Amino acid sequence: MKLAQDHGTATYRIRAYEPGWIQVNDTTYETSVMLMPDGLSTAPAAESFEQLTRDDLQPAIDWQPELLLLGTGATQRFPERTLMRALIASGIGFEAMTTAAACRTFNLLMSEDRRAAALLLLR
Repeated sequence: MKLAQDHGTATYRIRAYEPGWIQVNDTTYETSVMLMPDGLSTAPAAESFEQLTRDDLQPAIDWQPELLLLGTGATQRFPERTLMRALIASGIGFEAMTTAAACRTFNLLMSEDRRAAALLLLR
């Protein structure tokens, strides 16, 4: 396997994830988090996929990433059409996946200095 040095400039990187918690840099969170290359918020009100609303996505919509990753907990699920339409209307690419997969993908995108955000739900 060929290894390459990570030259990304993002401030926040995910160091570990297990159901119920996520470690970003040196801090462990037991709540949903919104991550951007230079921003972290624990303000999302949704603690589970079922509670997800447009208000939880609004910080990413305002920031206008090229891609928003939605970590939906232990299983991949897709949000209501109205939420997906809001992202599409804003010109933001969107991927729903398990939170574990979203964590890995976010770190990969950060190593490439991509303009991406991730809303990571823990349940």
